Amino acid sequence: MRISRPTLKKKIEIDRFSVPIRIYGDAGPHLVCVNGVQQSMAMWHSFVTRFSSEYRIALFDFPGQGKARVLCGPQKLSLDEQVDILHEVIKSVEFDNKTTLSTASWGGVVALAFAARYPDVIKQLVLGSIGTRPNQKMIETIQKGLSIDAENRLEMAEVLIQSFGQNLPVKIKRDITSQFRSMSADSLQTFNEHGLLVLSTKNLTDLVDLGKIKANAVILRGEHDTIIDLEDVHFLASKIPNCIVKIVEDVGHFMHLETHNIFDVYSDAFAGKYFEPAAEKIEALNTLTLNK
Repeated sequence: MRISRPTLKKKIEIDRFSVPIRIYGDAGPHLVCVNGVQQSMAMWHSFVTRFSSEYRIALFDFPGQGKARVLCGPQKLSLDEQVDILHEVIKSVEFDNKTTLSTASWGGVVALAFAARYPDVIKQLVLGSIGTRPNQKMIETIQKGLSIDAENRLEMAEVLIQSFGQNLPVKIKRDITSQFRSMSADSLQTFNEHGLLVLSTKNLTDLVDLGKIKANAVILRGEHDTIIDLEDVHFLASKIPNCIVKIVEDVGHFMHLETHNIFDVYSDAFAGKYFEPAAEKIEALNTLTLNK
């Protein structure tokens, strides 16, 4: 797949971090993509191909991903540090308060924390594959991964793919395997420390005051996602003031990496169609919310 050339390439230093940023598209509403764990800007390339003619898209890497770097101090990043990085990225590209954040997995946790801290900075959240806490399958996967010797990185990749990447195309499975094979010691340490962070983290609702979020939020949950429980997704949606849940058929946790057919769902979400009065069937999903 041919990828458009970025219209802007830059690198910013934020406290103890060096963060690369790429901008695609010259005009249109602003869209910032926020990576999941051990992912990089590359995961959004199909987004760039699909949406850069309609949106001005910002991609970036957190330290421990891609070409981002920790300049000093520990490899481990706190949630607050990730929120600070996202804030500086948005400021540095001069995006306005109509910006949409499109996220994958852990990136959604960062985006929700950001939207609660800075409620007037963005307009909309499109949150892919997110819940409030790790389910049993995720806990077992993390524990199994942490028990594997650092030299057996290919085994780590296989555990991840078997646990929640079964629906990925063969090429992307190979890319994940290659990524683990060539992973630096620092990146591996960051990956393992994130696993420990997930295991030790309280429920997201205890970490983030979700009631402060003003942005409209759409949570996209893959029908076959094994590590995000549907009941937990509805519980999360009930805590965000303006939130709709959309169940996406025939995909798992990695969603748009599994099939490009999902892009029409994203297109409608970016355009705000799920919040139009005519979208009563979608809004009715919130009546399925399970209070805990």
